[in-house]
Amino acid sequence: MKYLSALFAAATLVLAGCLTTPVEKSGGMGSVTVTNSNPTAIVTAAQSVFPNYGYTPAFGNDISSVSFDKNSNQLANVLWGSYGDPQMIRVAVKITPIPGTNNYRISPKVYTVSDAGVAGFQSKRPLIGLWNAEFEPLLKKVAAQASGAGSQ
Repeated sequence: MKYLSALFAAATLVLAGCLTTPVEKSGGMGSVTVTNSNPTAIVTAAQSVFPNYGYTPAFGNDISSVSFDKNSNQLANVLWGSYGDPQMIRVAVKITPIPGTNNYRISPKVYTVSDAGVAGFQSKRPLIGLWNAEFEPLLKKVAAQASGAGSQ
């Protein structure tokens, strides 16, 4: 019984810590803060940076996120795909306002996508951890372009 009580107490502390993380430090690996900006400037900057690295805009963009697709390499096709079912890598950049400021936190969420663009058959599988961290350099370029744009 002591073991269960200790486990419950530890879980409560971890959960409480997660729920109190300030926005400016949230988003996980690869996340970056954009200072004195607005969502439109961030989306515009992302749309100018990501194509330089082989990404094309993906469907479903809005003011709180923008997504990009890139043909995957053969390793990803072996890991997640099958013969004749090439994989796409999709990165969704989430845009979160930091309360009380004109700053925003941009965070990558990376997926491998099968049957990209095929209505009713597209499926995506989230990739976590280091996959998100790979996009920090690109998000820093987005932040550099969008910072200082001011509020809308």
